[in-house]
Amino acid sequence: MPDPRKLPSSTKCSARSAVLSILLAGQRGDRALDEMLDQRVKSVSDPRDRALIMELVYGVLRRQETLDWRLGAVLTKPLHRLPALVQMLLRIGAYQLLFLDRIPASAAVHETVELAKASTQQLGRDWSALVNAVLRSLIRVPAPTLPDPAIHPAEYLSISYGIPLWLSTRWVARVGYTEAEAACQAASAIPSLTFRVNRMRLTRDSLLEQFAKAGVAAHPTAISPVGVRLDKGQDVSSLPGFETGDYYVEDEAAQLIPPILAPQSGESILDVCAAPGGKATHLAELIGDQGTVVALDLKASRLELLRDNCRRLGLQCIVPIVGDARRPSDWPVEIARSRHAGLSLFDRILVDAPCSGLGVLRRHPESKGQRQESTFARHQILQRQILESVAPCLRAGGVLVYSTCSNEPEETEEIVSRFCKAYPGWMRESVAPWLPPAALPFVTEQGALSTMGNDCGMDGFYAARLRKKG
Repeated sequence: MPDPRKLPSSTKCSARSAVLSILLAGQRGDRALDEMLDQRVKSVSDPRDRALIMELVYGVLRRQETLDWRLGAVLTKPLHRLPALVQMLLRIGAYQLLFLDRIPASAAVHETVELAKASTQQLGRDWSALVNAVLRSLIRVPAPTLPDPAIHPAEYLSISYGIPLWLSTRWVARVGYTEAEAACQAASAIPSLTFRVNRMRLTRDSLLEQFAKAGVAAHPTAISPVGVRLDKGQDVSSLPGFETGDYYVEDEAAQLIPPILAPQSGESILDVCAAPGGKATHLAELIGDQGTVVALDLKASRLELLRDNCRRLGLQCIVPIVGDARRPSDWPVEIARSRHAGLSLFDRILVDAPCSGLGVLRRHPESKGQRQESTFARHQILQRQILESVAPCLRAGGVLVYSTCSNEPEETEEIVSRFCKAYPGWMRESVAPWLPPAALPFVTEQGALSTMGNDCGMDGFYAARLRKKG
């Protein structure tokens, strides 16, 4: 895919129109951002326009706090008092001016103004003059001085890295300035494209050799022993080995979770909240496709994605089940329908709990506007209910791994500690013996895995290992 920073100034306004509609729909919460992007990008024939749409949508979302700060310095009234459409137009124009230096400033201003004119009927009046004046002021007026990090650390981090102020404030208070800055930097970074090698089909070296022959620049991941990272973004479906199931698109940190469960061939395993199947398919590979992995998820549509992934990867032992993790009494009916009525207690359980998703904020920057402090309390209730509901489904001596793509204590340590205190028949075990040596620095004092604020280009994941006493 072409680098959008090198696009010529003749890029069509229709690409920016698509960006505007996607951002506004995402702000309203109409549909998932990745679904809207996928549908819209597929309908665009020019690869340069596709690249620009992706760059602008993700760029505006990742840098919204920075953009709003810069715009606030040249506006005569607060940005939030303008119509939502005008706010987004200004952000789209500002992002091009401040972060896409290969697009001429004149072109960025002109195309944004034209888009404002085209929105006159929708807005009820012509806002193009204001958009033109604000963006030209942004070019002319020097950037204001950033807050002093020694005096206003949270404000400095919020503006510098595009992180909501409530979250940067929270991180500074919880882990101190240095670690908070590392977390902000990781949360605002552009994620690389990472694969997990399907070792049922080939080795990592074989996949790297296959990519090299096809001219695809890639290298092994530093932490995960089964990961491959591409040097630049690509259309995954067009890469060699995708259709034949040689790999699964998955972040390096996520690849560390299933081995902590230490699944064995022939065992029955439950993966709770399993769709779209990253960890379920990894578990199936670890047991050599010999045994049963019951993949439970509440949404049937998401389980279709899991089935597609199983077919592509050539895995047979995964049994997708639609069900509520909080109601195990309803599962036997579904399991019987899937012809696995013999299952009773599981040997191992993975609870990949729903959470705030702050560990994958860089991949889903749209969620910044959908999270608040109250988010944690809401998720905490659900996480406790799921963990307490599925725990009785594990046999004595079995292992349960609780994981989240968040490192916030309310969703991680508090859940695990409270569970172990309430149920003395369980004990914690360190995850260290089941991690590759390179991952040992990410083991916490409590023996859990935490990749928050890492400098290895990984998402922020957490995992704790529990054993049910015999």
